[in-house]
Amino acid sequence: MNTRRETLDETRTEVRSVESVRSVLPTGGRQRRRMPLAGQHKPVARAREFTLAALTDWAWPEAGDVVLLVAELAANAVLHTDGPLELVLDLSPARLRIEVSDTSPVLPAPRRPHLPGLPGGHGLYIVQQASDRWGAVPHERGKTVWAEIDTRPVAVRF
Repeated sequence: MNTRRETLDETRTEVRSVESVRSVLPTGGRQRRRMPLAGQHKPVARAREFTLAALTDWAWPEAGDVVLLVAELAANAVLHTDGPLELVLDLSPARLRIEVSDTSPVLPAPRRPHLPGLPGGHGLYIVQQASDRWGAVPHERGKTVWAEIDTRPVAVRF
């Protein structure tokens, strides 16, 4: 089984073997890694490195979009809040979920319409395009912004 998903440039498709993802999952069917980012020097770079290491350990076939998602979510926390608190990567047979928590209660909103010719406002657009789903949930310390990438086959989009 393979999953095909449009990528940012929409000129290529990404093929991910579900069997390769399942082969790295323990009996419970999940892998979960956390990295505290509060007070870290260069939190975006550290989040990218942590993600790349996890994806390598998990034999994830294409790290580019995932690392991009992590970088965008962490950078948004740096730019629009007091900085990220934590990064969580959660891999299951169905999906990879990326979560970045911060201390701001303000939920993110994409710039509408997206204006590619102007600087700024592209982070959430990138998150929308590179993930299968994304969102944000408030909590007592602020919020968590998340994005998911499916590992199961999905219907081909035309």
